[in-house]
Amino acid sequence: MTTVEKPENAPEHCPGPETENAGKASACEGCPNQKICATAPKGPDPDIQLITEKMSTVKHKILILSGKGGVGKSTFTAQLGFAFASDEDIQACQRSLHSIGVMDVDVCGPSIPKIMGLEGEQIHQSLSGWSPVYVQDNL
Repeated sequence: MTTVEKPENAPEHCPGPETENAGKASACEGCPNQKICATAPKGPDPDIQLITEKMSTVKHKILILSGKGGVGKSTFTAQLGFAFASDEDIQACQRSLHSIGVMDVDVCGPSIPKIMGLEGEQIHQSLSGWSPVYVQDNL
């Protein structure tokens, strides 16, 4: 669970944005963030349990990350996906419902669709969640 830190311009005795009295305490009077803190959802994200359940069926997960932009994370990720999808040893171990998945969580500049030739494609929402966009049968 992520914790939200107090804004830099918060009053000295700010109770914090995740507390039950956020935006309602006397220390919040006159704070420019008062309305945001008072109306923001409190506690853990209710989707965390659902995400945990869905991800439990994924046997291996690899996270590619860096604190710096422009270092090739998306390029490496796409090539890793293609390599796993074409590896004969991996294919021999896969059952009919197993495949390689790549998820781009870069909301500022998603490059994976461009690299994989999927620009303009959309993920579809179904009753069981998102339906992926396929590059090939197993990717």
